[in-house]
Amino acid sequence: MTALFQLLQTSPLAFIIMCGVLGLMVGSFLNVVIHRLPKIMELGWQQQCAELRGEITHPDGDAAAPYNLVVPRSACPHCNHVISAWENIPIVSYVLLRGKCKGCGAAISPRYPIIEAISGVLCAYAAAHFGFGLTAVGALLLIWALLALTAIDIDTQLLPDDITLPLLWAGLLFNLFGVFTNLSNAVLGAAIGYLTLWSVYWLFKLITGKEGMGYGDFKLLAALGAWLGWQMLPLIILLSSLVGAIVGITMIVALKHGRNIPIPFGPYLAGGGLIALFWGQTLTHEYLQLLG
Repeated sequence: MTALFQLLQTSPLAFIIMCGVLGLMVGSFLNVVIHRLPKIMELGWQQQCAELRGEITHPDGDAAAPYNLVVPRSACPHCNHVISAWENIPIVSYVLLRGKCKGCGAAISPRYPIIEAISGVLCAYAAAHFGFGLTAVGALLLIWALLALTAIDIDTQLLPDDITLPLLWAGLLFNLFGVFTNLSNAVLGAAIGYLTLWSVYWLFKLITGKEGMGYGDFKLLAALGAWLGWQMLPLIILLSSLVGAIVGITMIVALKHGRNIPIPFGPYLAGGGLIALFWGQTLTHEYLQLLG
């Protein structure tokens, strides 16, 4: 273990490769999180509602079969074929199986290898960008959380507290040691990030009588502020709003997306956060130079 630690510390290429492979592996697990966490949340809500109504969820006294991020084992939704270890190798298994289930031949969504590939590439880039150290570790955790939140928000228009709140506290803990910014900037970033979108939400609701975004967006921007500091918030908001507007207009015009159909804002916040993570200081510096 000591030899491996020294190798990663002294060899940038080894560290980049290790982080890329780790990103692929974690990306495979993120697919499980993306698929199961909303269902786990729904089961929890149903159980709470049943308890509030005074209903007995299992009259015969038998416990429900466990359903979490670990059990049951992943299986094909069409034929319930249990996915073996060799069928779960990131990207490689999808290619070998030609994108089809071994049991029934049903098509496997290409999103699985896409998530794995994005995770691997971003993690390798984070290793190259930040180098060996605590900053790279924090960047990997932030990347994984933002990937999961992006996909879940696209699927369900939810940004689960189970991810956003631990992400916020993790950002504060990392910056307790000044990893990305100092603790004061991180605390201000969390507070200002939350209050900014909270204010926009209520202003929009007072003017239009409609809800323009969800509370999860407040928490996600607060988490990004906790990780990157309040100074990065204007850049994150600007980038996410710009990309969101372009995508939204494109979907309405080209894809005939109804104006009344909500478009999740979380993915744009996550994208703005990733850009700020890697190039935020450079972009801010260039912008200030342009003004000055």
